[in-house]
Amino acid sequence: MTSWKSWLGLTIAAAAFAVPAFQAARAADAGVLHIYNWTDYTAPDLLTKFTKETGIKVSLDTYDSNETLLAKLKAGATGYDVVIASSDFVPILIDQKLIQPVDAASMSNFSHLAPQWKARTWDPKAEYTVPWQWGTTSFVYDTKGYPDPVDSMATLFTPPAVFKGQIGMFGSPSEVIGMALVYLGKPPCNEDPTTLKAVMAMLEAQKPFVKVYNSDGILDRMTSGETTMSMEWSGGAARIRAAKPTVRYVYPKEGIVGWMDNLAVPVGAPDAENAKKFLNFLMDPQNAAIETNFAGYQNGVDGSNAFVKPEIVNAPEYNTPKDEKLSFTPSCPAKATKDYDRIWTLLRK
Repeated sequence: MTSWKSWLGLTIAAAAFAVPAFQAARAADAGVLHIYNWTDYTAPDLLTKFTKETGIKVSLDTYDSNETLLAKLKAGATGYDVVIASSDFVPILIDQKLIQPVDAASMSNFSHLAPQWKARTWDPKAEYTVPWQWGTTSFVYDTKGYPDPVDSMATLFTPPAVFKGQIGMFGSPSEVIGMALVYLGKPPCNEDPTTLKAVMAMLEAQKPFVKVYNSDGILDRMTSGETTMSMEWSGGAARIRAAKPTVRYVYPKEGIVGWMDNLAVPVGAPDAENAKKFLNFLMDPQNAAIETNFAGYQNGVDGSNAFVKPEIVNAPEYNTPKDEKLSFTPSCPAKATKDYDRIWTLLRK
């Protein structure tokens, strides 16, 4: 979930590859594990260690939203062996038969998962997925330009004049609208016309304050001052603060959105058996900690914090306040998704 670059030292292919050419390239890559993950969200050291221990080479492609992942898989891009999908999209991938059973509960490292993550609402029997990382979604702002304390999403959705043309919003309709619904105190996956009209009006009023709708490049834009407030995930917020100490991550009084990203194996994956090895590899506490040390998110593996840097374990972004209302967004039905897409299309005109 955060935005990063090709300096990862891995093979990053263009996301716009035509499907036939993409599949031909994959066919020529026998024995190479192909992973499709969010940008700036995969620790290079983790992949290096996996290759060293197993002899399996890894190639990484990246995307910027769950919608992009879904579209790629629906288009028949079956050359990936491992994909990472957020909790609210896992049921969609299962229902549309885009990912295959992996029987994670039978894997040797499954016992390392924290009890609450062994049976997840979106995959209750651990048939299809393994936890990657989890965190929260809120927003950051630079106190240097706006020193007032912030404890509400009102600052993001009905911003003060100082933020005009300075706000970064995600490029994902499900995340933007989902967060807007939390602010308005409305249920998720909302199909009520009156509520959706209110969401649309609020986002239209906010639009002059928005510099960019993009889930990539958030760290660069915030540290350079191109934006002074932005939607952000908790781990990404910690990384921004490390680079620019005046930036704060907000725990809004309206509540905060929680999510978990999950490893899955697409239907038709060329190297499903090695993909399962990678899933099992990620449930080892030391390996999970490598990823957490890179991206800054909780990983769901018991014992991993012993290997995580103290500055991450103790970071405010890593530790949601106990009195904060935390809710995981469910998978939305098709009608709600279409309504969100319609709002998004109108907003982006």
